[in-house]
Amino acid sequence: MPHRIASLLASNEKLLVPYLTPEFPVAGATVPALLALQESGANLIELGMPHSDPLADGTVIQAASQVAIKNGASLSRVLELVREARAAGVGVPVVLMGYINPILAYGAEKFLAEAALSGADGLIIPDLPPEEALNFKARADHHRLSMIFLISPVSDAARIRFIDSLSTHFSYCISTNGVTGRATGGAMNENQLAFLLRVRANTQKKFVVGFGIRDAVQVKAMLETADGAVVGSALLEAIEAATSPEQTASLARAFWRNLMDSEASALINPPLPIKPNAVKFA
Repeated sequence: MPHRIASLLASNEKLLVPYLTPEFPVAGATVPALLALQESGANLIELGMPHSDPLADGTVIQAASQVAIKNGASLSRVLELVREARAAGVGVPVVLMGYINPILAYGAEKFLAEAALSGADGLIIPDLPPEEALNFKARADHHRLSMIFLISPVSDAARIRFIDSLSTHFSYCISTNGVTGRATGGAMNENQLAFLLRVRANTQKKFVVGFGIRDAVQVKAMLETADGAVVGSALLEAIEAATSPEQTASLARAFWRNLMDSEASALINPPLPIKPNAVKFA
């Protein structure tokens, strides 16, 4: 069967990607929020795997992760939630973002097999160096899990080409040096544009941009050069006051529809219907 991410990228849609911390702000909120984001136009979703010692996460995601852990969002529970989301009708690609130590503690092969069986489509592991990832990627390939590696603003042309060759379907560009949620300041500055143009000139696969993208103006600016934009901290701030799973879904829906109804939506084709797929990957 075609890979969900490959099918989406073949449609040439621009990707508008929410990052969601599971079980935040309340237990039971994950699946309703995922459904709400899909219904509101998200065509790929990044789901966190909360960790007590994050590397790339800013204060908003750090705080959300602490709440999520208290609400039971262990690694095994996150995989259960992906399975539940698929059963509930989430059909868009789901990419898991987390750190290597919890995966190694869980058992790398066990994690990859269970992530694939749950219905996850890919992985972002910020602290897994590309140079040390070849064996892990080979095992991920075996389980049909897409590996997405990060390209930083200080990456030179040779390193960009290397990361592009290693990423399975697309790469993830960090819009600014720093952690998630750090405001980039305006739509896009000259350094960011030069960086994205350098990435475009040295990649064959598509790439998305994340870190500090908070509103429709920034999304529109990024999508003029990149193939997609990731919005995380601003979404979490929009849902953090929710006191129930239903309210979480409602706030997530309102935030994402506002983003989609903006000028940025002019650069995004209407999402193609992707039917839920319950087939377990071998």
